[in-house]
Amino acid sequence: MGHDHTHRVSPESASGKYVGRLALALAIGAAFMLVEMAVALATGSLALLSDAAHMLTDVVGIAMALSAILLARNTRPSYTRTFGYYRAEVIAALANAVLLFGVAGYVLVEAVRRFGEPPEVPGVPVLIAGVIGLAANIVSFLLLRRGAAESLNVRGAYLEVLADMIGSFGVLVSAAITLTTGWYYADMVVGVAIGVWVLPRTYLLARRSLRILFQHSPEELDVEAVAAELAAVPGVCDVHDLHVWTLTSGMEVASAHITTSGPDMRDDILRAAQHLLAERFHIEHATLQIETTDTARRCTELSW
Repeated sequence: MGHDHTHRVSPESASGKYVGRLALALAIGAAFMLVEMAVALATGSLALLSDAAHMLTDVVGIAMALSAILLARNTRPSYTRTFGYYRAEVIAALANAVLLFGVAGYVLVEAVRRFGEPPEVPGVPVLIAGVIGLAANIVSFLLLRRGAAESLNVRGAYLEVLADMIGSFGVLVSAAITLTTGWYYADMVVGVAIGVWVLPRTYLLARRSLRILFQHSPEELDVEAVAAELAAVPGVCDVHDLHVWTLTSGMEVASAHITTSGPDMRDDILRAAQHLLAERFHIEHATLQIETTDTARRCTELSW
């Protein structure tokens, strides 16, 4: 009879400790988004409209990220939801990427429409709004920078703030050019540049989110090396049905069948394998089935 050992999933993911910072960034973003949107509509500035739209996705994205964290934190795993709602954070990150794609596409379409006859955009109101937006984004950027390295969910909000911060700087440049030269195409060019700049970063965020949702192995983990080192544990004859996936940021999960020819070594093999996964590969949550060569035959009869 095999030993099936499962560690408990941590009740709080990597992003849970950044709830306060996300809430503050949300409040700042919402306030200054309204300012930029009002000035953009009043002046007809495409660059400022683009930046305000990015800030809107910041507000929506951070709100989704915050909601996902609170949902995952307050809804514990149960027999019907064995992993709780930790994946809600990943879905929020993917939704953020979709929002950014949409905003970038809108700005590009609007720029093409204005190309033949750029509107006269007053530089002073745009400049003032750009300064306010840049200050707000710098504060939010500093609030979320540390969390972005630990959580995919926080990283989604962080990338939006980063894109918006660069966008606010672009608004300042376009306003300065308009004021000093009267070249109204500057506003349109900067608006397009903001949209194009964010696309590759959005692609990376969407790609990482989809890898988790499709339960691919973590990008930084060599699963073949995991199998080889488990097979090298004394007493192990074979390792099969090895699966490694990410539940949400900072929470890697593994399961495997380990075959041994010595039934009396099961406990030692289980402890050694658990220690190896935790210390060498940082996988704390692992479900391992220790089998003898006789009971392992059933695995070869399975169709998948």
